[in-house]
Amino acid sequence: MAQWTFLTNHAHVLLCVAANPEIRLKDIATLVGVTERAALRIVGELEAEGYLSRERVGRRNVYRLNPDRPLRHPLDKGHHIGELLEAFAAEPVDPDGAA
Repeated sequence: MAQWTFLTNHAHVLLCVAANPEIRLKDIATLVGVTERAALRIVGELEAEGYLSRERVGRRNVYRLNPDRPLRHPLDKGHHIGELLEAFAAEPVDPDGAA
C-alpha cells in the first residue's frame, strides 16, 4: 500500500517554519521526511513566490512567513496560508525530540 498524506511537503515546510522560525534546513528535511536538497528546493520555491522570506543572522537563517499569501489550488480560492497555519498551529518544533 502506497503511503500518502493530506498535506504536501510544501505545507509541511511552512508548518515547520511557523513552529520554529530559526529551524535549520537539515531539521526541516528530517521532520518533513525529505532530503536536504529537496527541503532547500521547497524553501527556495516558497521564497520565490513570496510565501516566506529568509534573513541571514550570523550563521543561521531566520524565516518569516507571509500569512496573507493565497493557497494555490483553484478549489482553495479565497483562502490564505495564515488559515492553514492557524488550523495546524503547534508548539515550537524541537528537532531533537526534547519536550
